[in-house]
Amino acid sequence: MFRVLFLCTGNSARSQMAEALLNWKGKDRFEAYSAGSRPAAQVNPLAIATLREHGIPWAGHAPRGVDGLEREHWDFVVTVCDRAKEACPIFPGQPILAHWGMPDPAEVDGDGVTKRAAFRDAFVLLSRRIDLLLALPLEKLEQLALESRVRAIGNAGS
Repeated sequence: MFRVLFLCTGNSARSQMAEALLNWKGKDRFEAYSAGSRPAAQVNPLAIATLREHGIPWAGHAPRGVDGLEREHWDFVVTVCDRAKEACPIFPGQPILAHWGMPDPAEVDGDGVTKRAAFRDAFVLLSRRIDLLLALPLEKLEQLALESRVRAIGNAGS
């Protein structure tokens, strides 16, 4: 079982959706978690609604920080926003580090239709990237080749 930590600033949208998606799609091979460098007060309701719209269960958690997570073993640490990339702590054990930057749907201005569309776009991009991760022959790749491929996923669909 590979352990993956998704990081963003608030842990209220992108990282929560990535965690739920990977736990759903990769349930036999992956165990995903998420956290934020500056956790928000609550998970964005549109993130939860978007997951449910697509049949992905969200049994998630309130936004949490990274404190203490740097002491845990991670196979992969994936940042999904530029600010989290800059604030990413050092993780022991040499996990694969990748940046899958993308716009924050929670920062989109506009009416409800515009905001829901932003969350759907984020969901689709995360889903595609997670599909690419799941397609990698993880057990067969050497560390450097694997890291290169996981990092390259961050350019997919941007």
